[in-house]
Amino acid sequence: MTLPALLRALWEMRRGLALALAIVWGAGATIVLTAPQSYVARAVVAPAETTSFAVSSLLSPSPFAPGGLLDTRPTGNFAIYLGALRSAEAAAMLARDTPILSSLAAIRARSLLAPLRIALGADRPTDADDVLDWLGRNLATTQSLVSVTWTIELPSQEAALALDMLRRLHAFAEAKVRADLADQAARRVAALEQRLARESDLFVRNSLYELLAQQQRAGLVVSADEAVAARLVSAPVVEARPSQPNRPLLLALLGVAGPVAVLLGGAALALLRSAPSLPRPRHEPQIAPPTPAE
Repeated sequence: MTLPALLRALWEMRRGLALALAIVWGAGATIVLTAPQSYVARAVVAPAETTSFAVSSLLSPSPFAPGGLLDTRPTGNFAIYLGALRSAEAAAMLARDTPILSSLAAIRARSLLAPLRIALGADRPTDADDVLDWLGRNLATTQSLVSVTWTIELPSQEAALALDMLRRLHAFAEAKVRADLADQAARRVAALEQRLARESDLFVRNSLYELLAQQQRAGLVVSADEAVAARLVSAPVVEARPSQPNRPLLLALLGVAGPVAVLLGGAALALLRSAPSLPRPRHEPQIAPPTPAE
């Protein structure tokens, strides 16, 4: 089909296309406007290695060395901090200390698939695995393009719950990194003291004393510094009005994508209607080639 013929076919289908576009716009706008909105709790943090001399010069035997210009991945204790935010231990802590289980159960009960799950007998109470899956889908960590800061966002349909969970997650991840560093320093101090107790060589003992002093200093820094993984630039706060999902943006995208989808569907239908039916092949008898005369 040529382009003029396709345009003529679309013009002939204009009433049906207009009706389809109205249905698409109406259904999409209904879904967007009736979708429950969530409050977003937000905090801005910075890696402690970049904001404190303690981690770079006292906890580590060598100064903190950032990655290359093209490598923007988090490193050091801050990478462990970001991983702890989405860990199974964090999900279990939220399930134990916050009402997130009841909130997820209420969201599941209001979903369109709730009657189907009940009819199939697949409905079950929410647990820590559901919280872990929810954390993986909703917790956002975004690196700033102009500074070393990171923005951590956590949405929830309840403003107080979102703020409480973000505060608990930050405290949990920071405490985990601090406990790991303190335990590492304590184990190294114990091992060095045992080695010193049975070492008689003076030169080796002096080297061990230096290592012991370094690990004792690290343990002191961990217990004294306020942040060993992530330093709070902006304390966790929650917005006054819900902002997710972004209804104006979704409606604008619907206004652009609706006509495009309807036109593409109409063009496909017009091409299918104009496609000629292929004739069935005839089965002609096969004639054997003549044999050469003897």
